[in-house]
Amino acid sequence: MYLTKEEEKMLNGEYGEAIKKAMELLVGLGEVFGAEKMIPIESAQISGVSYNNIGDAGLEFLEEFAKLGAKVRVKSTLNPCGMDIEKWREMGIDENYYEKQMRIIRAFEKMNVEITCTCTPYLVGNLPKEGSNIAWSESSAVVFANSVLGAKTNREGGPSALASAIVGRTPLYGLHLDENRIPNVIVKLEFKPMTSYEFSLLGYTIGKIIPSEIPYFINIGEPDLDRLKIMGAALAASGGIAIFHFKKRIKKLNKIEKITIDKKELKRIEEEISYNGEPDLFCIGCPHCSPNELKELAKAIKGKKVKKNYGFWIWTSKKVYEKCLKYVKILENAGCKVFRDTCMVVYPLQLSGYNHMACNSFKAIHYVPSTSGVKASPMELHLMLERGIE
Repeated sequence: MYLTKEEEKMLNGEYGEAIKKAMELLVGLGEVFGAEKMIPIESAQISGVSYNNIGDAGLEFLEEFAKLGAKVRVKSTLNPCGMDIEKWREMGIDENYYEKQMRIIRAFEKMNVEITCTCTPYLVGNLPKEGSNIAWSESSAVVFANSVLGAKTNREGGPSALASAIVGRTPLYGLHLDENRIPNVIVKLEFKPMTSYEFSLLGYTIGKIIPSEIPYFINIGEPDLDRLKIMGAALAASGGIAIFHFKKRIKKLNKIEKITIDKKELKRIEEEISYNGEPDLFCIGCPHCSPNELKELAKAIKGKKVKKNYGFWIWTSKKVYEKCLKYVKILENAGCKVFRDTCMVVYPLQLSGYNHMACNSFKAIHYVPSTSGVKASPMELHLMLERGIE
């Protein structure tokens, strides 16, 4: 693997132990994937933030890196942590968990990572330009960046994204190369998805059918950004898909595989993942809610109340929360909980006191039972409103 003189100095420890360790990780990664060289990146998005996920071993790894004097060289944002940093007591978090989560946050702060705690960095100022190389590790954000924004990133792990942020580089392989971004399966839809739920179910279905391919969607219509983000999240959850195509005309498509998807196939997947029984917790915000989603929720719930014995929890980023305080107030006046910094997937949802979650995001439905033991069922937003709000 070719390294510049500066990169060799980094690897040899001339810029300090932290940069040396980061370069060792990236060079090892590059050699595994046959990268010819390193390339500069414009930004990083770092996962592995929730104490619920990384535990004491992850905490010690981050604190050690911070003690070595590691500092990020590019704009770097953070994935959700395991609690709302201010409302943690409302979530049933104990002092020990809180302190360990805050130690993780402080370690990232020492490294000059922005404490955004969101899976939607593109909504809070980390918005890469088309064609730019980045190192992002949140799976839903990776899909959005590659497919909607036109940036270039592999599906990094938390440590490799952090290492890239520290040295400002990433190995040149995978989706940084144009030849690896070309679609290889045409997905023709025999229906037009309309709601966020339908787009999420479509993404989850395709991820199961072609888990490691690059789909090109035909007849998908003109989905807005919220529908694209929830579909991408589901594609990445059920499969390893990191890029899809849906808009641009692409040459040489006549020689690749074509599959046709109808509503029957979606219904089969929907039934496969659903639990029996009545949900007692309704969740919105996987990926984190956008300003428009909070606005629409507030419009639907204004003047109403959450039904007794039910919970209605909404998840978003701190920046979007602060931007949308008037909508947050309407939602909280109705009895909804609006949490920041975290989500139902990386927060220990079993502490909520609820037993069965419903959500319109198939990514959330995919992960929640294994991360918290709470049952999870997919549900259209309008049905959640009917069942949980009066």
